[in-house]
Amino acid sequence: MNYLAHLHLSGESEKMLVGNFIGDYIKGNKYLQFESEIAKGILLHRQIDSFTDAHPIQREARLVFRHEFGLYSGIVVDFIYDHFLAKNWEKYSAVGLPVFAKRVHAILLSHFSVLPVRVQGFLPFLIQNKRLLSYASVEGIIQSLKIMGKHSSLPSKSEKVESILLNNYAELELNFTAFFNELLNFVSEIHNVEIKKPDYTTGL
Repeated sequence: MNYLAHLHLSGESEKMLVGNFIGDYIKGNKYLQFESEIAKGILLHRQIDSFTDAHPIQREARLVFRHEFGLYSGIVVDFIYDHFLAKNWEKYSAVGLPVFAKRVHAILLSHFSVLPVRVQGFLPFLIQNKRLLSYASVEGIIQSLKIMGKHSSLPSKSEKVESILLNNYAELELNFTAFFNELLNFVSEIHNVEIKKPDYTTGL
């Protein structure tokens, strides 16, 4: 999963959120260098990634992009899933996406000193460009892939992603919905993470 999903799946714990956000940048047992709640977030990040990579529904989505992106298709799907999460945010969160993003920015800035150097380097850009909010549009997610292609080994074929996404949009959205509901259950029930969901009985 990509940034938005990991942040949402951190629940109400600020330190778990920090750990989940930096999980990709903490290798091996280096999580032990962090205080316990941040370390728990780092380990949760790894468990979410393992659950995702092994899940047959997510594998179906990867197949859609496999011809063009090969082993990188999983990374592409992570971004696509963040798009569908942002687009349908009101179905999964008790607070609006702008409010959530503002809270995330404040938490990460308040823990800036413990963030890995690479994260410190891109966090201001992520905040200034409202990257989490931009995921709600196809254009925003394609722009994020372009940026990643410039700074990683991900093939710079964002136009191919857009074409494949638009040609398979309904099927991929259904795929995301089925997968994310299972992932929510995995995180909330098995790992006891409290994730506040919309209260449809009150209209909130």
